[in-house]
Amino acid sequence: MEHALSPATLSELRRPRAYPAVSVLTPTHRREPENAQDPVRLRNVVAEAKKQLEADPAVPRERRIDVARQLDQALAEVDLAHAEDGLVIFAAPGEHQVWSLARAVPERVVLSDTFLTRNLVSAQASERPFWVLSVSADRATLWNGGIDRVGEHHAGGFPMTRSRENFDAERLEQVGDFPSTFRDEDTRHFLREADTAMVKVLRRDPRPLYITGETAALSALDDVGNLAKEAVHVPHGGLAHGTPDAVWQAVRPLIAAEARKSTDAVNRELESARGRRAFAAGVDEIWQNARDGRVRLLAVEENYRVTVRDDGGDHLIPAESGDLDAREDIVDEIVEQCLETGADVRFVPDGALGGADGIAGVLRY
Repeated sequence: MEHALSPATLSELRRPRAYPAVSVLTPTHRREPENAQDPVRLRNVVAEAKKQLEADPAVPRERRIDVARQLDQALAEVDLAHAEDGLVIFAAPGEHQVWSLARAVPERVVLSDTFLTRNLVSAQASERPFWVLSVSADRATLWNGGIDRVGEHHAGGFPMTRSRENFDAERLEQVGDFPSTFRDEDTRHFLREADTAMVKVLRRDPRPLYITGETAALSALDDVGNLAKEAVHVPHGGLAHGTPDAVWQAVRPLIAAEARKSTDAVNRELESARGRRAFAAGVDEIWQNARDGRVRLLAVEENYRVTVRDDGGDHLIPAESGDLDAREDIVDEIVEQCLETGADVRFVPDGALGGADGIAGVLRY
């Protein structure tokens, strides 16, 4: 199952497909007893997608069979033992993908000529993704980080390894201390290669970067590379060969501190905007300004969800889940629209926005 949504991946997902491009969304659960319902619910929503394919006269028989086969293959790849809060299946002629999201999604099936990406975009923004690069003399490991975990990233040349046979053991014995390893030219060349590979990753998928390693390793990387100005150093050795949990525990205090700092900064900006009459709050007011591209900063409480209906195109009004024309992922729509128009989107803890009803923004004009 996929987790990391890079700009290049999002662009690929958004390109037009031969009809039908099927998007299947369903909420999932991380823990018992709620997760007992997930297998049945998933099978039912996939069955509903097949039913809609069967009933659509615009879908030729051969294409319907192909897409139904893609849905079956996607279903077989789902690993509900590692479920998060939402699951998205994309299927089109000749292709399928399964995405696990750390954000709830409404249950729905959409047939179109593009995949429905707004829930992925919103989940990615709420995850506050980051990179962790762990370096040692013989290995550089890249970790993909989210709001409550890290996982090893196998792309962009990572992990990078160097055989211990290349080490100048005689020289190390003469010098007599481990840090001298990082003054060895072969080791510095290895770190330079890791630095170059990481720069390319950041160019494709910019995120905050944390670098872990022995103090001597971090110093050597600074000497030979270009990452120092973009990264936070975490002096912690052993993580290049470590486990995801060990890496997460090492960076977790820094991530938490950064989140608190970000929330405080958001509230200061919102308060300042009130005084300038550049403040908006509530889903209806934010939605209208987002459509006009007026939102410069969007703040959303992490678990804020609301179901609405579009009242003739001018306003959103409250609705019940399952109502005709109900829009159960309107918050995700707003997040995607704001990102599309260049807004800074920040997710903050529940209750952090006070009386702003879960969502607020700073306007451009």
